[in-house]
Amino acid sequence: MLTKIYHTIGVLFMLMSASSCTQEDAEQQIVLPTNLEVNVEIAENGVVNVNFSADKANFYRVGFGVDSQLPALATGGQATYRYTEPGEYIITVQAHSTEADFIKAEEQVLITEQILGIGLPTTGFESPLEYEGYTLSWNDEFNSETLSSDWVFELGDGCPGICGWGNNELQFYRRENTELRDGNLVITAKQESMGGKNYTSSRLKTQGKQEFQYGRIDIRAALPKGQGIWPALWMLGANISEISWPASGEIDIMEMIGGDASGRDNSVHGTLHWDNNGNYAYETGTKTLSGGAKYADNFHVYSIIWDETTITWLVDNEAFHEMDISAAAMDEFRKPFFLLINLAVGGNWPGSPDNSTVFPQQLAVDYVRVFEKD
Repeated sequence: MLTKIYHTIGVLFMLMSASSCTQEDAEQQIVLPTNLEVNVEIAENGVVNVNFSADKANFYRVGFGVDSQLPALATGGQATYRYTEPGEYIITVQAHSTEADFIKAEEQVLITEQILGIGLPTTGFESPLEYEGYTLSWNDEFNSETLSSDWVFELGDGCPGICGWGNNELQFYRRENTELRDGNLVITAKQESMGGKNYTSSRLKTQGKQEFQYGRIDIRAALPKGQGIWPALWMLGANISEISWPASGEIDIMEMIGGDASGRDNSVHGTLHWDNNGNYAYETGTKTLSGGAKYADNFHVYSIIWDETTITWLVDNEAFHEMDISAAAMDEFRKPFFLLINLAVGGNWPGSPDNSTVFPQQLAVDYVRVFEKD
């Protein structure tokens, strides 16, 4: 009996020894990944793309430093995340051989308001306060805490008179979407339900307050971007209440039809609309930036020079379009006009926002300056 007990203990000891050797052999066989390389690319609207690779890695986990989230399992050698708040974040990439055995690398990223699409550029063209042969007759630099009484808001969706503001636009206009910030008039388009619409924004005008006829108008602005986004700096004939549109005439100093396609976020348009002997007429000129630049990247100055016979459109003091308005059928452009600033969402020309459109979007106006010819 005692012999059998000793034999059993001996067998157990040998089994334990064998198990210990097997475990040590397994631990010795674990090979950690090497040469972990991480590349972080900050794209538009808060999107960050992370590409990574390592030798002998079985799988990867990636964390984007938001709240207390742990690194998540990644598919392949790439991961994407969209930040929604500005700040500094630590991106962690782990290259695993097993769940418990891995190497890691960390990269710090700074997400600014401008990267998120809600900040304003800090660079761009600036125009002078004086031009030879002209006198500054009216301006708004938007440096006060409250909006000047020269501006009035147009509210709602245009119904019942001109539902969708005549263009099947999708926004509901509110005062609350306009603010004065850092010396700029800022209109914010938001994706939110109001008045039966899915978007809100603002539209301002000087109708009944300030009217202009001839001269030079400079408007320094930073534009939004994205499919279905439609900012405009424009003018309507002061007699529109009496004779309606298009007989009143319309001068579009700047319009941009947002979107990723060529000729969208990188193009602005200057247009006239008028009644040509009983027939609606319009003509447009376009200024497109080169080299992948977008108008949202910087402040630009959008201008017209307007006299009895000609209207010329300029961006950053460079003319890109000119129209002869001397014809008798264009006499609406020889009468007073008022100014409008608005940020529309959707409509006949831009089409609706889609999954690529990021909200909020902002139109910022640094100043409006009107010069009369001496």
